[in-house]
Order: sequence, then C-alpha cells, then structure tokens
Amino acid sequence: MIQRFMYRAAWQQGRKEEGIKALADSGQALELVRQGRLMTAAAFHWQDNLFLYYESIDQEVSPEEMAGAAEPYLCDWPGRSEPCKWIRMVDVFHFNEPADTEHWLRKSPVERRGGRVAHLKPEMASSYIYYHYQLQEERAFFGPKYEIIGMHENLLFGYQEFPNVVEEPTVQGRLNTKGTPENWSDSRMDLHFQPWEDGHLYFKPIEQIFAYYMGDCQKDNE
Repeated sequence: MIQRFMYRAAWQQGRKEEGIKALADSGQALELVRQGRLMTAAAFHWQDNLFLYYESIDQEVSPEEMAGAAEPYLCDWPGRSEPCKWIRMVDVFHFNEPADTEHWLRKSPVERRGGRVAHLKPEMASSYIYYHYQLQEERAFFGPKYEIIGMHENLLFGYQEFPNVVEEPTVQGRLNTKGTPENWSDSRMDLHFQPWEDGHLYFKPIEQIFAYYMGDCQKDNE
C-alpha cells in the first residue's frame, strides 16, 4: 500500500540557510528511499516555509524520520498542547491515487519534480474544496497522475512531475453524481485565489531542496 504525505514547517528567524544545508546534507530521505520504505521523497522551500512530499510503502514514515536534520532550525507551531514542528497538510485534490505499488511505479523517466504555492481567499476555501472534491471523485476529466495539492490554513502547496502522465484512474471514484461543471471555467477558480503582489493569480513555483525516487536509486546501485 502506498500512502502520500505532505507536511509544512517554518524556519526559525535567520536560520533558514543553515537548515536547508543540514537537510540537504543529512541523507535521511535518500536512505529511506534506498531501503524501499519510500518510493518518492522531496523537499521544497519558499520564504520561511519548508514543505515535504513523500510516498511511503507498506508502513507510515514520520516527517521526523525523513527530515529530522532540519528540526533544530524549525519553529514550534503555536497553539499546540505539545511542541510540534510539522503540520500535516490536508490533501484537497489529486487526479489519481495509488491502487498498489505496481500501479504507482513510474513507467518512464521523470525529467523534473516541482513544488508550487498559492493562497486562497479565506472565505473561498470551502468552495475550492467543494469543486475539487467533486471533480476528483466524479472523475469528470483526467489530469496528471502524480499531481497533488495540499492545504494548511489558506496556503496551498502542490507537488508535480514532468513530463505529465495522464491516464484513467484505476481506483473507482467515490461519487456517482455529475455535478462538475462541463466547462471547468464555470467554477470561477479565478475568484478563489489571492492575487500575488505582481497581480499574478494561481500558483507560483518554489525552490527544491532535494527529490529522490526509488527507481533512480536502484539504477545508481547497479
């Protein structure tokens, strides 16, 4: 069984560069991929934020196991009963999901793995989830197999792989309704996002710290 995880953390003031180097040099995620516990492991940063994306095989892997080297440089999230550096992001959209390990293996080389972020207008978060869950579970149209979008507060983080792989999902959708607009533009996603300072809407790409895939590591060991 494959489980997909997205986590958000925040750098301590002035310690971001130290933390990025410690995380990149640690080799924790790479070792988990080599051991076959993770299929894909990636980390990205944007402003004071750190994002993790990873796919565990058979058993759950904690963010501490994958990226514990970053923890001395991270803040504790306020409002928690116990100290907490990692916030699991809610999966709010994916076109596809793992049926099993074989289904989720990449069948062709991945040229690039990317992260991206955007802000929703807080009052539009429920509408965004409504439209996207409907699209996702009605299988209204197909899109990139490995794309996923997570949310914490009104911040969206997206993981992507290129070139895109588009195929019909193996796992059956959970809705039998037909409510997704035939013309997706009628959902008015342009009204859901906070514009960036330069006026851009929607997502912007962010910097990658590392990205590892099980198949690539197996080739390296041959």
